[in-house]
Amino acid sequence: MKNMLEVFGKNYFSELQLKSRVPSSIFKEFKAVQRGEKELSISVAEVIANAAKNWATENGATHFTHWFQPLTELTAEKHESFISVSSDGNILSQFSGKELIKGEADSSSFPNGGLRSTFEARGYTAWDISSPMFLRGPEKAKTLFIPTALVGFHGETLDKKVPLLRSINSVTKEALRIKRALGDERTGKIDVTLGIEQEYFLIEKQFLEKREDLMFAGRTLFGSLPPKGQELSDHYYGALKEKVELFMAELDSELWQLGVMAKTKHNEVAPNQFELAVMYSSANVAADQNQLCMDMIKRVADRHGLAALLHEKPFDKVNGSGKHCNWSLSTDTGENLLEPENLNKGNLDFLIYLTAIIEAVDRYSDVLRVSTATSGNDHRLGGAEAPPAIISIFIGEPVQNLLENVDKLKMGKEKKESIELGTYNVPKIPRDSSDRNRTSPFAFTGNKFEYRMPGSSASPTTPVFIINTIVADVLREYADILEKIENKDDITEEVKKLIKERYNQHKRIIFNGNGYDEAWVEEAEKRGLPNLSCTVEALPVYKKESTVELFERNGVLNREELNSIFVIYTERYNKQLKIETTTAIRMARNEIYPAIMRYMNNIATSIKNIQLALGPDYENYLDGDRKHLLKVINGKDHLRNSLRELEKDFTEAMSIKDQYERAKYYHYHVVPRLKHLREWVDVLEHLCEKSLWPFPVYEDLLFKL
Repeated sequence: MKNMLEVFGKNYFSELQLKSRVPSSIFKEFKAVQRGEKELSISVAEVIANAAKNWATENGATHFTHWFQPLTELTAEKHESFISVSSDGNILSQFSGKELIKGEADSSSFPNGGLRSTFEARGYTAWDISSPMFLRGPEKAKTLFIPTALVGFHGETLDKKVPLLRSINSVTKEALRIKRALGDERTGKIDVTLGIEQEYFLIEKQFLEKREDLMFAGRTLFGSLPPKGQELSDHYYGALKEKVELFMAELDSELWQLGVMAKTKHNEVAPNQFELAVMYSSANVAADQNQLCMDMIKRVADRHGLAALLHEKPFDKVNGSGKHCNWSLSTDTGENLLEPENLNKGNLDFLIYLTAIIEAVDRYSDVLRVSTATSGNDHRLGGAEAPPAIISIFIGEPVQNLLENVDKLKMGKEKKESIELGTYNVPKIPRDSSDRNRTSPFAFTGNKFEYRMPGSSASPTTPVFIINTIVADVLREYADILEKIENKDDITEEVKKLIKERYNQHKRIIFNGNGYDEAWVEEAEKRGLPNLSCTVEALPVYKKESTVELFERNGVLNREELNSIFVIYTERYNKQLKIETTTAIRMARNEIYPAIMRYMNNIATSIKNIQLALGPDYENYLDGDRKHLLKVINGKDHLRNSLRELEKDFTEAMSIKDQYERAKYYHYHVVPRLKHLREWVDVLEHLCEKSLWPFPVYEDLLFKL
């Protein structure tokens, strides 16, 4: 493989590339548009489009595509050739400013939740000027990918990018107002920064192709743990297997070429589970790059004879996979607004932004919870390093002490603590301002918040635009208060007063203990914290009047758009459960049941043959065999009965017209039937002869690579 510095950015149309290919006046105007100071003119778009086309074709591109993120958790693309024909019949390579700015898509064919009818098909893709273009595809047939937003004919949002961009505008505007109220005139712009950790499993591709549940549902609907699972913790941070190293090396190379700063890779806790982390960048770019990461993980795995599983819980009783979103705010002067060391500089910025986030999460914990409500996450939350469904914040004792005693806080330099290991061979290491808490859904981890609830297969966009919106809402209130302070000499004491008042009102959301402890459920209820334990309990939050007011007040989503999200996500839940149920029924009826019948026949035949061979002496000799056969028969009968009950409830679910009522029926009736069926299938797996079991088992999936 080439040196990483040689390949980095090879397929990435960076600002440096643009700057080198357009006049300086055009580049300056482009930057002004990015900052929101100007609207993009068609003349500037023409120059940029030509520069992008020339760069792309020089690097092997033949087509371009508007790349967007419909409400499917995936991405979409329609490829158009650069070739055009002039009036005299000559073939030209052309790409206009109009083609760069706007494309068209059939908006009725993507999930829209009733915002568009089938006959109202026109939708528009609009260039997102803040996210860089890039190339993908084979060397001689690459395509120029242009990140875009998808909207309907009347401007209604039909994707994930529009609410994200709107929420970024809202929270950064209010955060800057706080800065100004505190006397900072140097900061010109504030941005939302995001660092994403992506977890996933790898298995041999041949095993995926032999399991319908993995192919269709993305997770194992049947399967029990082998004698060894993850209990020895020997996989976590363990040495990488050679096959995995080669896969990861190619994955890094592919991502680096796209300008994605893949930084960290390692073995995760569960066998055959891994993690990829990308360096921090602007939230919009980070969300786009995470979509690229997920797609590239699957593509590169396929080249190596592997299959990547991005489902939140592909295997029962081992760790699920999350997508940890590390969120913060930073300025164009290089300041992280959530850096505790800012206190040493004589200002209270850190504490006021921290307090606003605490208040936002407390007031809108149900809205934050619904951002991660999916059928896949229902299997993951609440154990094995996944946080519980109850939203709380971990900030650690040192930071909590600052907030508890803010009125006594003395500004100025404080010596940072260090850890001594008692040997001169190892230097002292600085201690962070807080510990980490793996059971906390929303944890302060030193200079950022880590939202651990999002599932591995989901787009990070939804949780991030919701974090942005709820924080913006509280920052607006704080800015209104601070801007009314007439005597700026009193600003420090007024800020302390505001922090103390709001912290005391909302500190119930802070929990630094073990989120898995049963006592926490009772304690959370005493504190009045909602426990939306599953998707069907969380989804109605999108329709609450307070939720509608929140998003409309911040200019992120209107009532109709929120209702469409509720409809889309409810339908998606139902479709996923339909796929899982029909797959489980097919596997149980067409694969597992026949295998058990063959095994029973084999045992019965063996018993009969032994009876014939031994004559009257067979009784004691066959006692164990007959008991085993009876266990298998008992399991087979339970399997048959469970299957019958599942089919009955599934038929009932499909008869329910209202989508939300159907979702509730799925959750409260069909899902328990699926679990019961699984229990008996897993019992039979251990009883059955392995060579007769119809598909690869957990030993194959988790320990062979």
